[in-house]
Amino acid sequence: MHESNDYDMKYLEALSYRFPSIAKTSTEIINLCSILQLPKETEHFMTDIHGEYEQFVHIMKNGSGAVRSKIEDEFGFNLTPQDKKDLATLIYYPKEKIALVKESGENMHDWYRTMLLRLIRMARQSAKKYTRSKVRKSMPEDFAYLIEELMSETDYADKDNYYDRILEALIQTERVEECIVAFSTTIQRLTVNHLHIIGDIYDRGPGPDIIMDTMMGIKNLDIQWGNHDVVWMGAACGNLTLIATALRLTARYGNLDTVENGYGINLIPLMRFAMDAYKDDPCSCFGLKYDEKTYDINDLEQDIKMHKAIAVIQFKLEGQLIKRHPEWHMEDRLLLDKIDWERGVINCYGKEYPMKEMGFPTVDPKDPYALTAEEEDVMLHLQKSFMNSERLQRHVRFLLNRGRLYLIYNQNLLFHGSIPLTEEGELAEVPLGDKCYKGREVMDVLDNYVRKGYYLPAGPDKDYATDVIYFLWTHPLSPLFGKYKMTTFERYFIEDKETHNEPKTPYYKLYNNEEVIKRIFDEFDLDWEESHIINGHVPVKQKKGESPIKCGGKLLMIDGGFSRAYQKTTGIAGYTLISNSYGLKLVYHEPFTSKEDAIRNGSDIHSETMVVEGVRKRKSVRDTEHGTRIRMQLKDLKALLECYRSGLIPEKE
Repeated sequence: MHESNDYDMKYLEALSYRFPSIAKTSTEIINLCSILQLPKETEHFMTDIHGEYEQFVHIMKNGSGAVRSKIEDEFGFNLTPQDKKDLATLIYYPKEKIALVKESGENMHDWYRTMLLRLIRMARQSAKKYTRSKVRKSMPEDFAYLIEELMSETDYADKDNYYDRILEALIQTERVEECIVAFSTTIQRLTVNHLHIIGDIYDRGPGPDIIMDTMMGIKNLDIQWGNHDVVWMGAACGNLTLIATALRLTARYGNLDTVENGYGINLIPLMRFAMDAYKDDPCSCFGLKYDEKTYDINDLEQDIKMHKAIAVIQFKLEGQLIKRHPEWHMEDRLLLDKIDWERGVINCYGKEYPMKEMGFPTVDPKDPYALTAEEEDVMLHLQKSFMNSERLQRHVRFLLNRGRLYLIYNQNLLFHGSIPLTEEGELAEVPLGDKCYKGREVMDVLDNYVRKGYYLPAGPDKDYATDVIYFLWTHPLSPLFGKYKMTTFERYFIEDKETHNEPKTPYYKLYNNEEVIKRIFDEFDLDWEESHIINGHVPVKQKKGESPIKCGGKLLMIDGGFSRAYQKTTGIAGYTLISNSYGLKLVYHEPFTSKEDAIRNGSDIHSETMVVEGVRKRKSVRDTEHGTRIRMQLKDLKALLECYRSGLIPEKE
């Protein structure tokens, strides 16, 4: 029992208003004790989505193959392969599937009845390991009572007639299709209980804004920021360097329409400037990596010029920022002042290299990092547009509210990139402000700077905080970058691929070293027997025999090329990880064709599953963080119950 001090008694007195009697307190204790015995929740881990919204939405709907698995478990050989495919498509895309069936001339009355019966069985299958209360909360409100009634196991002698009467009522009230949608939604929600996004929602693909809208509708979700995410977060804060970086990346992948249409960013000033400043420039080094199926080729010349214009602006702004922070020792990234303008060569890495092009009409060789008056005007317009984009600001606030730099959840450490280490495998010191930090402390301090960058009022402290967000994007000691340098300039302007190399930092050289990984575990108070590190960021080249499983299974690197831009390198279309009561399962996916193909032809993402770690005894809620919180609640409720029984607190009823 709690000690009877003033603090505890005040707390228990307040708790008594929620549970005002012995009966209600006892009932809650019994309910919580029963929840502890339920199987552990299913966690779904995804990373490096990079704007591929159709594939993201589809994997969310199919639960990394879990829905198909449940269909097999429930129906086995009782349904044909085509029937199973149709049922899966209905669960993934109910509205679209219904419309397609109507077009086919199917007898809709019979189809509705058949599908409702199958959905009832699937809902029961999906709800097996949850409390009735949790299942009820997963149901769309308008149909919660009806779904619960249909899901309940009944012994009616005339069950078929019972279902037929409900179906007729649904048809007469024109609610049968909405009911099917509600059932499908419930099954999706019950298939995966908690979603972890381990960074890089933004850049490369065309729909990060759509992914963000989808995530905002998911109740149990957390996000660990990736380096591409913090670029957009810093841009939303108004940092000019990060605004230029976000736009250069968007232009490079032919997605400027997404910026304009998705976030309402006004790109007309940039377009006019680019078409004027680079009107006679072929911009040969600034070709786009666009999707031929979706990109409007009529915009190509304009977009190439905008790409070069914003890239040159970015290099200038980066130079200004690097000079502001000599303590970060990023002088090797100052390259504009290393160009010999008369000879057309650049001196870097102790050697001279010919420049691929020398079209720099806005660069003053005497002051190469200064923006022209026109460039300044463009950037001020863009800054205002980024900071006034209601949708972007809403998405960034969501990233701040539901996200962080790292997370410990159910004894697993989740982060996007790496932990800063020395070459010897010790925790590296990172200079920030007037101090140096390392290990868990540097992660906490950097997380705090991101929040300051967004929430502080304009002034020097906010400016420094948003510069730290740039540090997170590209500094060798950033836990989100993991390389010694970002050779963007070299890749544009120097032919010699020797200069394009981006050596990885020690974390990526030492992740199979048990002593080093144990050191990280100790720093974050993790149990070596039970815990894992789960991160993404660096695509695992499966086609070359690389494995995402490192250090004997203690570290899982689950970036498998979700982005189309990486799929030729990895050989697959991404990994996802499933953690449930039976252990850890790694799922790797083949490329997704399209939503339309999935609806019309029932095509699904072909996924292969590999058990990473099984358990001898099936895990229950008691073994999770949720279970820890329940046990704390039980301790308080038992103390309250004793107070009621001893008369220290009178019952309210």
